[in-house]
This record gives sequence, structure tokens and C-alpha cells, in this order.
Amino acid sequence: MAQAILLQDVDALGERGDVIDVSSGYLRNYLAPRKLAEPATAGALAEAQRRKDAAEREAREKVERAEENAALLRKTVLTISQQAGEDGRLFGSVTSQEIAKAIKQARGIKVDKRNIFIDEAIKTTGTHMVRVEVNDGVFAEVKTIVTGQ
Repeated sequence: MAQAILLQDVDALGERGDVIDVSSGYLRNYLAPRKLAEPATAGALAEAQRRKDAAEREAREKVERAEENAALLRKTVLTISQQAGEDGRLFGSVTSQEIAKAIKQARGIKVDKRNIFIDEAIKTTGTHMVRVEVNDGVFAEVKTIVTGQ
């Protein structure tokens, strides 16, 4: 049996960076030529550990940035102006695209319109709460004030 470090996720073997035991022929004839794994030498093990630590650190920093952005968005009050009738009903509705644009203008945070969740269509003037997913599992409630023109 030979030890190998996976360079990519391989079904039934493991995930990228895992150290696995495989037969030397499987490693030499299948995994290595397809760049799926490399032999587990001391240098390769150290490099794999360094890559794994760097990926964990990057993921942790990404979550911290998302938390900071979410805290900033919770303090944000967006004002969106739309054409409305005298009774306060809008001619159309406020879309997630317009909210994403308003967030970008107000705070400089780029949010994908698919990560903006509006409970029901915003078709009236007034104050509405909009849920925004800043990152995987990190949400913020943004207060949105819709005014008529």
C-alpha cells in the first residue's frame, strides 16, 4: 500500500487534501496521470498541510468579513423613490435588483439580487424590512423606506 495526497475530490476515496492509502499501481497508473493525487512524500505532506491551513484561514476571514458587512447592513436605512399614486400604491413594485443597487450606492457592498429575500412584493410606500444573505448562512435585515415621487 502506498500513501497519496488527493489533489481533487475523488468519489469513494476522499476530499482534496486528504491523505489516503491506495495500492501503488492504482496511484501510479490511474490517480497520478490524471492529476487526482500525488505520492505522499514529506515535502508533499508539508505542502498539503500549508494549503489546508491557508484555505481554513481564508474561509475564516471570509466569514468575518461577511459578519462585518451584515452588521453594517443592519444599521443601514435604504431610501428608494418610486412613482406612486396618491393612495400610496406604487406603479409597479420595488425589485430585488433595485435594492441591490441601493445597497451598493449606500454602503459599497455588492450583493447579488438572488440573495435578497422579499417576503411579499413591495407595492406600497412606507417602511419595509428586507432580508439579505451576505454570505452562506449570514443574514441581515435591512430597513427600506419607499417614497413616492
